[in-house]
Amino acid sequence: MTGVIDVGGGMRDIYGAGVFDWCMEQEISFDRCYGISAGSANITSFLADQPYRNYKFYMEYAFRDEYMSWKNFFQTRNYIDLDYVYSELSNSGGEYPLDYETMAASPSEFIVVATDADTGRPHYFHKKDMKKDDYAPVKGSSCVPLFNRPYPIGEGRYFDGGITDPIPVRKALRDGCDRIVVILTRPKNYYRKPQNDIRLARLLLKKYPNAAKALSRRWSYYNRALEICHTLEKEGKVLIVAPDDIGHMSTLKKDHEAMQLMYEKGYNDAEKIREFLEK
Repeated sequence: MTGVIDVGGGMRDIYGAGVFDWCMEQEISFDRCYGISAGSANITSFLADQPYRNYKFYMEYAFRDEYMSWKNFFQTRNYIDLDYVYSELSNSGGEYPLDYETMAASPSEFIVVATDADTGRPHYFHKKDMKKDDYAPVKGSSCVPLFNRPYPIGEGRYFDGGITDPIPVRKALRDGCDRIVVILTRPKNYYRKPQNDIRLARLLLKKYPNAAKALSRRWSYYNRALEICHTLEKEGKVLIVAPDDIGHMSTLKKDHEAMQLMYEKGYNDAEKIREFLEK
């Protein structure tokens, strides 16, 4: 059984958009798809068979104040307007609707990783948890702590899935995947340092203590999962697709030139996927 993991990374994950556009052109599919944050958005378009849709979101819509801006933050305490991105733009009457019917009909399983803001534990949504014009799991998975308030879904509230399961390779293995493509948005030998996660966790501690505790350990979760990926790559069970460098890109940085370069890197790096899956 084949799997693909897109770890997200905000604007850096235009790299993943390039990977999936190549896969759509080559008619490559996966049995199970795992999306975290922006990676979950990339996978919705992939399963909907809408090439270049993600590219337009990154390169055009993301530069609108309505999409993400300090103006949004000061007005609503949400830097990214998740409802604008995944409802107003993506719903049936939106500017670029998601082809929900095609996504829903895809035989691929789709798992969206989010973090429960109250328990600080990972939560795994599935394709069946989404309905036409209701893509709440993607919003929850893409909800960046401190820049956004947690996104409400049912009786829960959710933050970015990268806090608690940033590279869900162990879950993919438990689910039966024996060949897994892991899409990173930093170089494959990049390991997170604890300082930044611990500093951000302190700012989150008062309102969301359990989520803050998980955030303070994110560096460890990421690094341990990355070690597993490196080990499995040597065994031929995992293929890590990652940029050789990210230039001056960061999670929320908007830069057309840098983003175009990241997209092209993803598109070109994806070529190694075919050989890996055919082994």
